[in-house]
Amino acid sequence: MSGLEWILLLSGVVSGATPILLATLGETLTEKAGFVNLSLDGTVLLSAMVAFMVAFETQNAILGFLAACLVGALVAAVVVLFSLWLGQSQVAVGFVLTLTTRDLAYFLGNPYTRLHGPQFSTFPIPFLSDIPVLGPIFFHHNWMVYAGLALIGFCWAYIYRTPMGLRLRAVGESPKASFARGDNPAKLQWVYALAGGVLVGAAGAAFSLCVKPGWGRPQGAEGTGWIALALVIFGGWHPVRAAAGAYLFSLLQVLGIYFQGWIPSVPAQVFQVAPFPLMILTLLIIAYARKTATQEAARRRLWMKSFLDFFSGTAPSALGKPYRLESF
Repeated sequence: MSGLEWILLLSGVVSGATPILLATLGETLTEKAGFVNLSLDGTVLLSAMVAFMVAFETQNAILGFLAACLVGALVAAVVVLFSLWLGQSQVAVGFVLTLTTRDLAYFLGNPYTRLHGPQFSTFPIPFLSDIPVLGPIFFHHNWMVYAGLALIGFCWAYIYRTPMGLRLRAVGESPKASFARGDNPAKLQWVYALAGGVLVGAAGAAFSLCVKPGWGRPQGAEGTGWIALALVIFGGWHPVRAAAGAYLFSLLQVLGIYFQGWIPSVPAQVFQVAPFPLMILTLLIIAYARKTATQEAARRRLWMKSFLDFFSGTAPSALGKPYRLESF
């Protein structure tokens, strides 16, 4: 491949990773607060459909984006309502909702299939887009790509460098201790579940208004939510590591497109599904790398230790355990 082809490939990786990046960051925030939202996959599809539908009817992509964020927040609110108020299983409610929202997206979106509508256009950043190599890769996209890149640093700083982030981590580790120091664990979980839902809704909008403009069945966003959930684990519940996983998955997807041209004798479907098992294999490798025996062996190899340290991380202690005041 020539230098220009590599630049185009990497630019495609940065652009294509935006939806899964937003969904992954959203779920990272939610799970850091000790809450699990398994409705991601259906929410991404429903918000993608709503984003395009509203944008098409109003001829305004911004309104479509806002509508998608609202959908993401509303679905997350349903999960929180059934879990925190009614004491139902977060896993069961989230799984049912992901199936419901998926079918709802296909049903309501049927009249808008294969129509052309508004989309976010490319906005090169002055001066930065002229930088050799880096300019075309990072600074020649639409505003949602830039927002995704900025959110990586923002989430890291918020979680690990602010008092609010300390409260977020505290409620995820021990709601009882969080309550003892004067916080309201249920309220905090509400806030971060909704915030995560907004980002998941934005991920859907990124699909239908940026990456693959329009609506259809299949949309191309199928499976994104499940991969985002896996990437949260892959990144050890750390926003920067999870974001690295999102770009890795996007790289696998883009390479699959290139391989279709390089090896035409292989059915295209093989390359389309290949990123998913490869991502699962990567998760298995990371899980093995976190074993105590592997960690001990890595101490004698500096490069291996640095690699394992980057992907080390444990789930919040109270993950999936809804806060209920009467239990204390």
